[in-house]
Amino acid sequence: MAQLIRSKDRMEVVFMMDMPSSFYKWAYGKRADMVRRLAAGEKVDPNKMFLSFTTHCPTFISHGPAGLNASVKGIGWLPKKEYMQQTLDAYLKHIDSGWREGYSEDGLKLLVELLYGEGCEKKIDFTVMSSMELAKKHSWENFNAGKEVTLSFFEPPVIHYEVRGKIEIVNEGMLHKLVNAQHDVYHQPHPERWESRPVYIVHVEEIFDNSATKAGFGTKAEVIKG
Repeated sequence: MAQLIRSKDRMEVVFMMDMPSSFYKWAYGKRADMVRRLAAGEKVDPNKMFLSFTTHCPTFISHGPAGLNASVKGIGWLPKKEYMQQTLDAYLKHIDSGWREGYSEDGLKLLVELLYGEGCEKKIDFTVMSSMELAKKHSWENFNAGKEVTLSFFEPPVIHYEVRGKIEIVNEGMLHKLVNAQHDVYHQPHPERWESRPVYIVHVEEIFDNSATKAGFGTKAEVIKG
């Protein structure tokens, strides 16, 4: 559900989702709000836009043969299994239309329709997050040896969430194609590279609110279960 809040200069969509912890409202809701505003052609303050990327780019912390490692990676939300095929079909149709002027803008509108529009949170599998491995260096070596991962999300000056879970590496199949296609819906598409871009699926086990607030300082948050 979304609630409209009137400000002096615009109508702002604020997501008031029925979710068990503030993490999901921040990580999904804030990102959804920004994607919707950009897709609508709103001129967004660059500082606010880049700050919203903190919901998209956590630090992946791993340990293993490559040592203790921290690497910033983009994460994405995925549809539930029953919506995966139709989502993938829509992505591929857009990608097949080819890179052109307005491609990214059309991609944002598609993401609003499928992932970030009003009511879309009901279609999202919040038990997992997705990412891709582009470097195949320290994180790649560690995750091939062990599956433990911690994601650290920080939005200055005080918001900080710690997400602990297990990594699943996916090299083929529909899920692999879906995550790569979701990336290329906005960015210039390169399907020929997908085979060399492994996908990470983070299975969320624990969430801690480490924010410098009364509700934070290491407070364990409720996790959405499948």
